[in-house]
Amino acid sequence: MKNTKLQAFIPLFYLVWSDDLLTQKEFATIQQFINNLVWLSPEEKQQLLSKVDISNPPSRNELTQWKSDIEKSIQDKASIKSIFDIAEALSEKDVDISTVKPEFIKLENDLGILGEEVIQNFKTKADSFTANSQTTSNFDIQKITDLLDGKEAAIIKKVKSVISRPEFTYETSTDINVYRQTVYNWCKILAEENLGNMAYPKEYGGGGNVEDYFAIMETLSYHDLSLVIKFGVQFGLWGMSVQSLGTEKHYAKYLKDIGSLKIPGCFAMTETHHGSNVKGLETTATYNHNDQTFTIHTPNKNAQKEYIGNAAVHGQMATVFAKLIIDDHDYGVNAFVVPFRDTNGTVLNGVTIGDCGHKMGLNGVDNGTISFDNVVIPKENMLDRFASVNDNGEFESPIPSDNRRFFTMLGTLVGGRIGIPRSALAAAKSGLTIAIRYSDQRRQFGPEGGSEVPILNYRMHQRRLIPPLAKTYAVHFALQYLTNRFLNKTEDEMQEIEALAAGMKSYSTWSTRDILQECREACGGKGYLSENRIDALKNDTEIYTTFEGDNTVLMQLVAKNRLSEFRKAFGEMGSLGIINYVYENAKVAITEKNPIATRRTDDEHLLDDQFHLQAFIHREKTILASAAQRIKKLVDGGLEPYDAFNVVQHQMIDVAQAYLERVVLEQFQAAIKTVEDEKSKEILTKLNQLYALSQLEKNKGWYLEDGYMEAVKTKAIRKIVNQLCWDIRPDAVALVNAFDIPESCLAAPIAVN
Repeated sequence: MKNTKLQAFIPLFYLVWSDDLLTQKEFATIQQFINNLVWLSPEEKQQLLSKVDISNPPSRNELTQWKSDIEKSIQDKASIKSIFDIAEALSEKDVDISTVKPEFIKLENDLGILGEEVIQNFKTKADSFTANSQTTSNFDIQKITDLLDGKEAAIIKKVKSVISRPEFTYETSTDINVYRQTVYNWCKILAEENLGNMAYPKEYGGGGNVEDYFAIMETLSYHDLSLVIKFGVQFGLWGMSVQSLGTEKHYAKYLKDIGSLKIPGCFAMTETHHGSNVKGLETTATYNHNDQTFTIHTPNKNAQKEYIGNAAVHGQMATVFAKLIIDDHDYGVNAFVVPFRDTNGTVLNGVTIGDCGHKMGLNGVDNGTISFDNVVIPKENMLDRFASVNDNGEFESPIPSDNRRFFTMLGTLVGGRIGIPRSALAAAKSGLTIAIRYSDQRRQFGPEGGSEVPILNYRMHQRRLIPPLAKTYAVHFALQYLTNRFLNKTEDEMQEIEALAAGMKSYSTWSTRDILQECREACGGKGYLSENRIDALKNDTEIYTTFEGDNTVLMQLVAKNRLSEFRKAFGEMGSLGIINYVYENAKVAITEKNPIATRRTDDEHLLDDQFHLQAFIHREKTILASAAQRIKKLVDGGLEPYDAFNVVQHQMIDVAQAYLERVVLEQFQAAIKTVEDEKSKEILTKLNQLYALSQLEKNKGWYLEDGYMEAVKTKAIRKIVNQLCWDIRPDAVALVNAFDIPESCLAAPIAVN
């Protein structure tokens, strides 16, 4: 470009062409900018416009020359904060462009260009890689660990100490029977340490602390996940079903022996043809008034209990869910304690046990099938907290409604939907620790003539691992919130908490599935080796997305709960009323959908936590209102409610997803407000910003369709996500080290710190 007056525009041309694509929108923005510069002649304007001709992009050599010219002109990189600063450095001394600084700044905003990223674009390759290659810790790691552990720090420390012992060295045998026995032995050690009975009442040998129990489950998940599930089946599903559904006589008879593992047991709900549909179970429990007994019976092959942990080898008793039949009348699903092996391990008469065999993962858990052929149990084996048979052989319940009684019974078991997502979270933490430590050490490629650089210095590698790290921190605080809500629940809140637990179980386990896949790929061939443990983490958590309820089914439950506030109003609320609902709950959205807000791209705005939260709330409320309006229209058109929900089922998932994303963000923000240490708050704030903006980027199609943002804003969000990844990268290793996972549990050669 011979005209020295136009040298200042070189960085602009380089930036808009550096991704090899100039959009029509960008062209129109730049064209307007150039035409508005009154100090340029028509010929000069034409010369500039020729450099942004969509049909005639610059050659690679021209791009390289532009970049070289820019790098040579910048003497003090630290002083460069914007595209205007670079333009000023390039302009000749006799040319004063300061008068057009406002126009340049406006152009930066319109194009979504970020100052910090501009600087990185114009550093030499060696500079850009080495500038961020040093792993540091800009905060006190222990303070983050203390924040994550919270008031459960003591029990977490104890569990870590136990699972770090030599006897917890990972089982490497491929013999499924050896593996199962090892896991069973581990469970016995945990029982001896009084960790299994932690949630049971103290008067029955327990610790009386449900919060500690959840912390134990999560911490154990840094070790072998077969152990976690075996532990959860024995002390959680089996023991807590007796505690939650039974009464004093059951506590006195069973809880102490369940907690010590003297009575290994099962939770027998799922049937071959009836998984999530508990109401459809076919196993029967027929009451015999003459001898005060129940006959447990499996009427057909498809009614056998399936995937039952502890059934194939170790279990002796089970909480069996079956339809209660009295005088040929079906009183719905109830729970019964049914022995199926004696203390010597011999299967009892009338019981048939099958072995599910080798699975995709969790092969240390002995899943099996159970069928009953008219097995007789005494009357007192009915877990009768919510329903019973009186002395006259009549059905009794303190809850008269069959439907309410059924959901109350299932609601007592919601604890499993808190333990599983917390276990999944720990697995994600393990995978990220392995992958991020490895990528900080693994060196590959680099500037010509220079040394190889850590792969975590590559922007794409940061993109793969650092947003998932931010999401994992976010989910951690959301699950803390869920746990606290559950522990301090009131009856009025139960329906909402059950829905939140179902949703967070889905959100956390899907997140873990995706994160571990990314971790595996990010570690290349090393991630494929079993010795580095990502394969076990991936395979073992795969089932998390479908047990304790299939995630997609659970998300529909969440969506129906969110729609419940509309139900009473469906009859009289027209389209206008539903639209008003959105704005009553998100009034700020009205002001935020103006042209200035939808195009605003400055850092102050994009990094603002209130902008993040409001954008999440707007999406949640709008999707909810849209679904409600659609269902109302279908019902008004004559469709049965069941069919109407079926038609909009895909939209139901969006309703649930938007709700959960808002809850996760809200709780992350709330947690940060409680942090007093400034350095800790600073890094957590960056993670929070990255989580929020990553989700906005993921959902940008929706925001563009809705008109809440324009393309210039979503493009700016993409760039600021890149920048946050870059900013967090030096602290990435410290952030995973703050999880404080025992080295013996990580046990991956590529993760040596």
